[in-house]
Amino acid sequence: MITIAVMYTIITLLENEFFGGRIDSGITKGIIQLRLADTLTVLPVFTPAAIPGLFLGCLATNKMIGCHNLDIIFGSLATLAGAIGTYAVRKKRFLAPIPPIVINMIAVPLMFTYIYRFDDRPFWQYVLFMAISGIISCGVLGIAFMLGLDDYKDRLFPPLTAKGAAEADKIKEESTEVNNTETTGEKDQNV
Repeated sequence: MITIAVMYTIITLLENEFFGGRIDSGITKGIIQLRLADTLTVLPVFTPAAIPGLFLGCLATNKMIGCHNLDIIFGSLATLAGAIGTYAVRKKRFLAPIPPIVINMIAVPLMFTYIYRFDDRPFWQYVLFMAISGIISCGVLGIAFMLGLDDYKDRLFPPLTAKGAAEADKIKEESTEVNNTETTGEKDQNV
């Protein structure tokens, strides 16, 4: 949990340092917002510990990069809701990016409109900007990150409970049986 929170914060702080700017123009907090740390929003697929980690990371990050107090609270709650949504769809892994994308498409434009009051853009433009941002950071990069972690998930995210360990063992057994069946089928074809 803490590791995920620190990763979220460090990634965003580095991104803000190199691509940041004023509150209305920085890539991590501006009208067109692209937080690379949102790639981490797929982590609840692997472990529920990612849920509070993402929340705390967003909370700390928003405070450190100088967001409005209401943004610190509601932006972090939006990240929490997105993480819970990702955990809820974890069995259909490729749906994992959808909850944070949809929630940020609603929550962030509301903050732009009612807290920051950047300009007179229509609400739907903010929604469009956040949709594009979410598709890039949560969707494309998030799914690539998730696929990259697949081979290491057992080492990186051990089960938190005995029940979780039993479920993980059952999945491993089923996976081994499928692999053995496929291998046996290939040998039969070669003979």
